[in-house]
Amino acid sequence: MATEKENKTSAENSAKIGSPIPRAGVDKSATLGGVQSHGDFDAQEEISALRRELEIVRQQFVTAADAVKGGARQVARQTEATVKLYPVSTLVTVAALAGAFAFAVAGLRATPSRSRYERTLDDLRDMFDKVRDRF
Repeated sequence: MATEKENKTSAENSAKIGSPIPRAGVDKSATLGGVQSHGDFDAQEEISALRRELEIVRQQFVTAADAVKGGARQVARQTEATVKLYPVSTLVTVAALAGAFAFAVAGLRATPSRSRYERTLDDLRDMFDKVRDRF
């Protein structure tokens, strides 16, 4: 059985709860362990590579924005041409869409909302009906 002095030294040597665990690589073939060296690190090279990637992403974003703008302009021109060529058909179509939207909104509001008082009163009436049916 270990003495009190031995217990204290083993407790002192053990890791404390919450202490960080060191990261290390283990080479099983050579049975070596420890933190491996990372070689030379050139910060300027990394920063220039990141700047190149950022410029590529920026260029792709500008290209996509131009495509969206061009598409919106084309849709506006086509709509204007359609309205000029078919004014009555356009008016009927817009009226039908507005009516469909109005009916959809009115359908959502068709059922009146019941207050909490009315729901509670209905629940009490149901309960009394069930009690009457038993007797």
